[in-house]
Amino acid sequence: MAPLSGITVLDLTRLLPGGFCTQLLADFGADVIKVEDTGAGDYIRQAPPYYEPEPGHDEAEIASTRSALYLSLNRSKRSIRLDLKSDDGRAAFMRLAEAADVVVEGFRPGVTERLGVDYESVKQVSPGIVYCSITGYGQDGPSRDRAGHDLNYLGSTGLLAMTGAADGPPVQPAGQIGDLGGGAMTSAFGILIALFEKQRTGRGQMIDISMTDGALSWLAMPAAAHFADGQIPGRGSSILNGGVCCYLPYEAADGWITCGALEPKFWRAFCEGSGHPELVEVQFEKPGGEGWEKVAAVFRERTRDEWKAFNDRHDCCIEPILELDEALESDLVRERGMVVEFEQPGAGTVRQLGNPVKLSGTPALEPRPAPGIGADTAEVLEGAGFTAAEIEALIASGAAAGPGGSDAGEGFRV
Repeated sequence: MAPLSGITVLDLTRLLPGGFCTQLLADFGADVIKVEDTGAGDYIRQAPPYYEPEPGHDEAEIASTRSALYLSLNRSKRSIRLDLKSDDGRAAFMRLAEAADVVVEGFRPGVTERLGVDYESVKQVSPGIVYCSITGYGQDGPSRDRAGHDLNYLGSTGLLAMTGAADGPPVQPAGQIGDLGGGAMTSAFGILIALFEKQRTGRGQMIDISMTDGALSWLAMPAAAHFADGQIPGRGSSILNGGVCCYLPYEAADGWITCGALEPKFWRAFCEGSGHPELVEVQFEKPGGEGWEKVAAVFRERTRDEWKAFNDRHDCCIEPILELDEALESDLVRERGMVVEFEQPGAGTVRQLGNPVKLSGTPALEPRPAPGIGADTAEVLEGAGFTAAEIEALIASGAAAGPGGSDAGEGFRV
């Protein structure tokens, strides 16, 4: 049995942080029910392509890319459509909440209260509910009502100010650190803690997740150093963000490599193995100087593959910098099971990233298809005790909706 079998999660979220959080739970057996509106549903269904389409790409290819973004966050879930602005839709949600274990929402503070599905309201019908709210800046504080995205959260924590070359602008990371690291994974962690506490005491609770708080927690080491000496770590100034020769990307003969030889034994192995023992003494010199120029020249002498083979022999923390396609096809990713495949109706064979949590006894389940919008409305309502007549009345009134309908062609809304 999967470790989260029997746990029901009502997912009110849209886009990335909440979708990734609840997919992590679904991978381990939770019954995640996407509660979408009766219009376009989750915005990710209409998101623009991740990349700017190249010339010659037709609309079908662009639509396939758009679909891939939705599928990447919603495998193994079910979808129901409810109009929470209507009395009947809200009442239906509350009936679902009575039997649920977890509610996850990602609206700005105050929205769920206006809808009547906030923690205090849900707690009245489900006292043991674990209710997780994911916001940019938290449920209180001076920024609680501000809109934001991943880049804003990273800028608000100091993380962005520390990322990039010393003489260059802040560099925007390719991965969504605030959304995923600060929001999704922190939320999943909080939900599991709250479920464990509920198992012990029977009590539910609210989880207040700020993506800015979560992103800030990634700066544990530079913040500790600042608290100790009062200095402000700038871009390219510290040991871990580009301030020393032994811990940098370097250009190879045919691309780029990473050198992570922080410990003296690794740096010495690199210097002596490459025939340059004189470079041992420049390990902690700053980039841009004479020592760095000599090190950079050594790295340009070999290709990425040659440096990888060099590291196999000398064990000095040197690895190639791979393009995304190279990484996804690498032996490491394949052997770790970090790419999964499944059949998605209407899309054929879908490849996605796997779950990074590897349990020896209860591994992540084989992925199941992501739901079409409203595909499970009748099934979910029936499972909650609604009669066929009640379901028909909800759909007829517009308080609920089944598959398809008004979700097509409405564009990307934020």
